[in-house]
Parts: sequence; C-alpha cells; structure tokens
Amino acid sequence: MSHAVALLLAIAVGALLPIQVAMNMNLRASFRDPVLTALPNFLVGTALVVAYMLLMRSRLPSLTTLGQVPLWAWLGGVIGASYVVGSLYLGPKIGATLLLALVLAGQMAMSLAVDHYGLLGFPHHPVNLARLAGAVLLVVGALLIVKN
Repeated sequence: MSHAVALLLAIAVGALLPIQVAMNMNLRASFRDPVLTALPNFLVGTALVVAYMLLMRSRLPSLTTLGQVPLWAWLGGVIGASYVVGSLYLGPKIGATLLLALVLAGQMAMSLAVDHYGLLGFPHHPVNLARLAGAVLLVVGALLIVKN
C-alpha cells in the first residue's frame, strides 16, 4: 500500500467516527442503556470480522503464538468499548463536534508521547517544535470550530 493511500484511508477511518457516534446514539434511543447499546455494536463488528476471515481464509495463530502475546496487548478491546460507551454518554450531552475535538486532543497528546518514547511497538519519532506545533494547531482548530 502506498503512503498516499494509507493517508487517505486514515482520513476515511477518522471521518467514520462521528457517523459511528450517530448510529450508536440512534441505537441508544431503543436500548436506553449506553452499556447495553454497545453490545450490538461489537456483535455486528465481530460478525463482520469473522465473515472477512472466512472469506480471506485467514489462518488462526497457534496456541504457542497466542501465548507469546504480551498481556497488555489483549486489552485493546477495552479501549474500543470505552470509546463506544463513552461516546454514547457524551455525544448526546456535548454534541459530535466537541466530542470529536476532545477525542482528537486526547489522541494527539497520547500520540506525541507514544511516538516520542517509541512505546507499544511504535517507532521512535521524537517530539520537535514542528510536530508539537502541528498537534497544537489541529487541536486549536478543532476547538475553534466548536466555539463558533
């Protein structure tokens, strides 16, 4: 995959987040409980992943390979569930734009730290003035959109 295609896919994935929040908020109107509302989200996602794996004839890893995965790496689903449930609580209260602006602020702060220290398997990309300014401008721009 070319770098340009990867960048476009990242933008597309980001563009889907407010749509996901809206879909989940509509589900919440029927389910009424934000935690219960997260369940169909993950059931549909799991069914899609299983269908894709079957279609692509993906091979499951061996038990030995699974045993070598660091314990912390298994907790990604906790973060996904936290995002979905958190957006179900916060989206109706603060709106999609502020929610995503604040999510972006948190992502930028953590991304700078992860890259700077080369954490969690990411390559080391030290924070410099240009990277810091870019992250600050992204967050400030998002917050300015919310203010108007």
